Amino acid sequence: MQSVFQWMSPLQMQTLAPIRPRLAELLNRPFLRTLNLRAFSSSSSDYADQSRVFLLFSIIMQGSIVRLQGDEFWHMTKVLRLSTNDRVELFNGKGGLIQGCLQSVDRTGIDFVALEDPKLVPPQTTCWHVFAAFGTLKGGRADWLVEKCTELGACSVTPLLTERSPSISENRRDRLQRVVLAATKQCQRLHEMILNPPMKIDGLLPCIAESKVSFVAVAEAIPVVSALTSSGNDSSGLIIVGPEGDFTEKEVNMMMEAGARAVGLGPLRLRVETATMALLSTLMLWSDSQQTSSS
Repeated sequence: MQSVFQWMSPLQMQTLAPIRPRLAELLNRPFLRTLNLRAFSSSSSDYADQSRVFLLFSIIMQGSIVRLQGDEFWHMTKVLRLSTNDRVELFNGKGGLIQGCLQSVDRTGIDFVALEDPKLVPPQTTCWHVFAAFGTLKGGRADWLVEKCTELGACSVTPLLTERSPSISENRRDRLQRVVLAATKQCQRLHEMILNPPMKIDGLLPCIAESKVSFVAVAEAIPVVSALTSSGNDSSGLIIVGPEGDFTEKEVNMMMEAGARAVGLGPLRLRVETATMALLSTLMLWSDSQQTSSS
């Protein structure tokens, strides 16, 4: 097992400062399994003539050669149609980025040669942590929620255990980690989203108390945009969404007493995954606009 903090850059750890030590302790719990060397390919928006490849690497220096085989080799040669001398970027989901090219291609794999030492790209300062009660969702809806949180830029997702959503299977947690990995490749985010172990409401309360900003989706509460206009320029905090059937009144009261702020998402009844996307999207766009206007 590896500590999650080993996956994070110093700057990303600093973004957790407003909500440590409780949330920092949560993020340091062992959950992610050590992954084998895997690579995924997609086109890079920054370089028109090269592809970006997700690779879980630790130490690769200029001149190093990395062998890519298996499904990734097939995808790179048959789907992307990469060949010898094509330029490629490697990124590892921890901020590491290496530029190189394909030295050789044979029947069993591709040899990538690094043309420079790795660069460490700092994470964005926007850092929203999602706590959502999606343990009872069926038919791929939980996968969709986690996938879109990854693509929208959430720092972490924690399955929330409540009275009406009391559990989540171990098999689903393993599957969701694979969803995070695939979504990281698809959206080319350089810092992989953290998928935390499940947490009960009682465990969430200290995180709320230590966070500068915590928004909980509650029906008929003040609209989230109105809440944002009076919350200042905060670009990090907690997003809390209840299960199907919503939180119980007792659970809402407990979170409010701990310091959470209730926000509404419109007049309609939303599914768990819809409410999560609505709130996360709003906060990400709001944070981006505040940073842009202040720069």
